[in-house]
Amino acid sequence: MAVLSDYQHNIFLPYLQSILNKVQRIDVVFDVYYPDSVKTLTREKRGIGSRAKVTAGSKVPSNWHEFLRVDDNKRELFHFLADTDVDIAGKTVIMTREDGIKSSGLQVDLTSIEPCNHEEADTRIMLHCLHAARCGSQRFCIRTVDTDIVVLALSCFHRLCVSELWIHFGVGKNVRLIPIHELSAAIGPSKCSALPAFHALTGCDTASYLYGKGKRSAWSAWDAYPVLTETLIKFNDVTDNIDSSLLSVLERFVVILYDRTSDCTSLNKARQQLFTKKCRTLENLPPTSDAFELHLKRVIYQATHCWSHCLEKQLPFHDPAKWGWSRDENKLAPVWMTLPEVSHTCRELIHCSCKVACTSRCKCVKANLPCTGLCCCDGECVRS
Repeated sequence: MAVLSDYQHNIFLPYLQSILNKVQRIDVVFDVYYPDSVKTLTREKRGIGSRAKVTAGSKVPSNWHEFLRVDDNKRELFHFLADTDVDIAGKTVIMTREDGIKSSGLQVDLTSIEPCNHEEADTRIMLHCLHAARCGSQRFCIRTVDTDIVVLALSCFHRLCVSELWIHFGVGKNVRLIPIHELSAAIGPSKCSALPAFHALTGCDTASYLYGKGKRSAWSAWDAYPVLTETLIKFNDVTDNIDSSLLSVLERFVVILYDRTSDCTSLNKARQQLFTKKCRTLENLPPTSDAFELHLKRVIYQATHCWSHCLEKQLPFHDPAKWGWSRDENKLAPVWMTLPEVSHTCRELIHCSCKVACTSRCKCVKANLPCTGLCCCDGECVRS
């Protein structure tokens, strides 16, 4: 029966040694699991696993996916692996352990990277890259399967002051090497700086996606509306309420994303136009202005309060409950809207297709209801 000590010495350790044969330094960065976290809901969606004690004599999990669904399992496993003794002359090995670090081999000054309060390995990896750059390294390779790290690498590359940064992305036959230094030059510094906010705005683990709109269509809309770049960069300065000028640009961007031909600047007006004039279903409408503002708060929390400080060892604290989340029984959940649900406030949604004058066959007339903005006449028709 294989136990975790066998996994540590026969798989994990040889893997690290094989990499150290090609490089001078390796940093292994683990996530940290805080109870009051906006990531909790995302982790719960991945399913439920069984709690297992992690010791050297524990049996190797037969189902790693189920095992890794439990935060306590991962926490103990990461501690166990971080205690692995890797010692190769002239090489440096750094592994994170909660807010501290376990290092072996060639010793370096670690005061600029510990203690570190980063929850996600995504941001902490960038901090370790900066530390390695200041220690003289000029060529890096990050191994990951997480798109967030690619985005952060592009946004941070010009601040690392290194010659090459590669992302070893994917697993198995789907692995590819992404040259961040080349992509950064092609995209440009302004767009790279705005990229984390764009990524969160169009959907990430902690900020919902815009229904039916993926990254490719959002990128195309960004190309068609370049003023968005400067607005996203200004997100880094948002500390309280969202400025109305920023909000108007962002609403216009979402309108373009859902209808490139629309001249609306307001999401609510665009929803009305698409529903009444273009017969869009409710599912295919952009969000309301109310829901979008709450979405933007979550975007700012992730992109500004977390990602933009990835090169600092101590992230500033911001209460998620003030940024589009609610806290219930010590669990955080997104607040989707502050307006009451339409099903609770409207007896029925009736609209007519009359363009000039409503007749006795008009739906609104039959229901003894006045015409509204949902009608083709915009509520301004003359009844005969």
